Formats: sequence, structure tokens, C-alpha cells
Amino acid sequence: MMLRALPILAALALAVAACTGGPDPSVRLAPRAAEAIDPRLPIPSEEKAGPVSPALAATLARLVADAEAGRSGFDAQAAIARNAANAAGAPQSESWIVAQQALSALVKSRAPVTRAMGDVDAVGAQALAQRGGLPAGDRIAIEQAAARVSAIDEAQAAVISELTARLGG
Repeated sequence: MMLRALPILAALALAVAACTGGPDPSVRLAPRAAEAIDPRLPIPSEEKAGPVSPALAATLARLVADAEAGRSGFDAQAAIARNAANAAGAPQSESWIVAQQALSALVKSRAPVTRAMGDVDAVGAQALAQRGGLPAGDRIAIEQAAARVSAIDEAQAAVISELTARLGG
């Protein structure tokens, strides 16, 4: 009978040992490596930017110039759309329809800027895919070009939103 109870007692002993926990609890309370860092030390925030590759710099400069050039066409069309919106009568009237058409032409005139935005993103994505990463100088140049084109786009979007609201759309 004692031999039969021996496997049961061994299993019971193993179960009790598993429930008693692991290593000494004081080990779990020891300071972690991250806690040893002095929080008063300054964290370097500026990344050292290297040179921008010449081909990338030329491409980004061309795309920003395209967006800047598109601004003049948009501004000319915006003046026409503003005048039409100012002269617009009640919705569905002839003058309102003319203003809506001017607004549509204004939206279409944003094409150079929206194209430049997409192309800047594509240049960055392509460089990232080809190299598996971007040097800091290239990445910063792409971010700056994207910010410049985005600023133009946001200004144009604000004009369109204002005219759309004025026409009741």
C-alpha cells in the first residue's frame, strides 16, 4: 500500500513546491537598469544631420519649386472664385452656378501642389525602400520639403473651405 502512495506523495510534493513561488522576492525588488540612470541628465534632442545627397536635394528643390509655381495659378483662380462667390445669389440661381463652377476650377488649380505633395512622399518612400533606411540629412531634407509644400496646400485648402462655406456647401 505504501508503494502505491509514493507516486501520489511525489506529485503532491511537486505541486506544493510549484506553488511556493520562485526566487527570493528581494531579487525581484532590485533596481532595474533603467532606474540607475540619473533623470537630471539632459537627453540629447538634436540629431546630427549629415549632408543631403545631391540627387535628392535637386529633386526636392524641383518639387518645392513646382508647388511654389502652382501657387500663382491658384491665386489668380482664387480671385475669380471670390468675385463669383461675392456676386452669387440664392442657391441654384444662375450666379450661384457660375460661382460653383469657379470654385470647381479653383479646386482643379490645386493640382501642382497636390502632385508635389504626393511626389515628395513618394521620393521619401522610394529612398527608404531602396536603402532600408535614410541618413539623417536626407530624412530632414524630405521633412522640410514636405512641410513647405504642406504649408502651401493648407493655405489653399483654407481658401477653398471659406468659399465653399460662403456658397452654402
